[in-house]
Amino acid sequence: MLIVMQAHATDEQVRAVCQKIEGLGYRAHAIPGAERTAIGLTGNQGEVEPAALEEMPGVQEVIRVTKPYKLVSRDIKPDNTVIRFAGTDATIGGPELAIIAGPCGIESREQAFAVAERVARAGAQFFRGGAYKPRTSPYSFQGLGEKGLQIMAEVREMFGLRIVTEAIDNESLELVDEYADIIQIGARNMQNFSLLKRAGRARKPVLLKRGMSATLEELLMAAEYIMSEGNYNVILCERGVRTFADHTRNTLDLSLIPAVQRLSHLPIVVDPSHGTGKRNKVTPMSRAAVAVGADGLIVEVHHQPDKALSDGMQSLYPDQFDELMVQVRQIAPVVGRTARSAVTPQPSAV
Repeated sequence: MLIVMQAHATDEQVRAVCQKIEGLGYRAHAIPGAERTAIGLTGNQGEVEPAALEEMPGVQEVIRVTKPYKLVSRDIKPDNTVIRFAGTDATIGGPELAIIAGPCGIESREQAFAVAERVARAGAQFFRGGAYKPRTSPYSFQGLGEKGLQIMAEVREMFGLRIVTEAIDNESLELVDEYADIIQIGARNMQNFSLLKRAGRARKPVLLKRGMSATLEELLMAAEYIMSEGNYNVILCERGVRTFADHTRNTLDLSLIPAVQRLSHLPIVVDPSHGTGKRNKVTPMSRAAVAVGADGLIVEVHHQPDKALSDGMQSLYPDQFDELMVQVRQIAPVVGRTARSAVTPQPSAV
């Protein structure tokens, strides 16, 4: 159920409706919009009688929501969600494209700083890197753990980049929540519902990657798990699905972007690195992702990809990332977006 407040409804009236919902034994989710606040009601096992709510001061209407997902839907928030970060002008979901770049895994301080310096100079606002690596083989590089998180915290201090890194279980999520700016939930964990609920209780925005065989509805329902716990700062990510095709690692489904944007207010970014698995396809698919309306890109970059401990074959050289950014800046205005100019990074006290 969705309670739509009047445009001039006061904060006190919104709180009163939330308290009424909670008094009935349900959970209230107040989500401010550009023109009015909508309050989602969850926790009900059946229909809720609207009469107790629709006559309250400040309430415009009570709407029954028939979709299985509620909080992620444009029914509750018709305007796009824009995620902001304290101490920086970087956003995800706004007019400026969010560019997230960095190595697959954090291997050393020297490697992380070498890559961070180049992607920051090229115009990225976010630095990605894995401290915890869920790998197919138990003998593959598993990440540096907390040491990797500490290195990324130094990257943020030096270059002013916001940090995006993956949590693979409840234990690692506690540390990622402490160190990172965005908690990533990887494709393998998209339907790890206990982890999604824990991410929903975290303080940081969550980047949720589409599962390898997940439908659009399954992706939105996974986001609903996070939001139902009170964390409304969720970023969706298309990273390719597994198909019969063997000319790429995965099949990058760019049709998901307009489909998500029609149904949901949440921002969605594209990962062309995992989506293709091949370095020579990353830049072309990045161009296509921007053209189709994605809110940003998450790209793997390594200064020595031939020596990378994971995913070197899909990681761009820094010079290739520079060229990708040049092309993104040319395409962005065509679809009404902007892309950050190349900069000379300065040490930051953030």
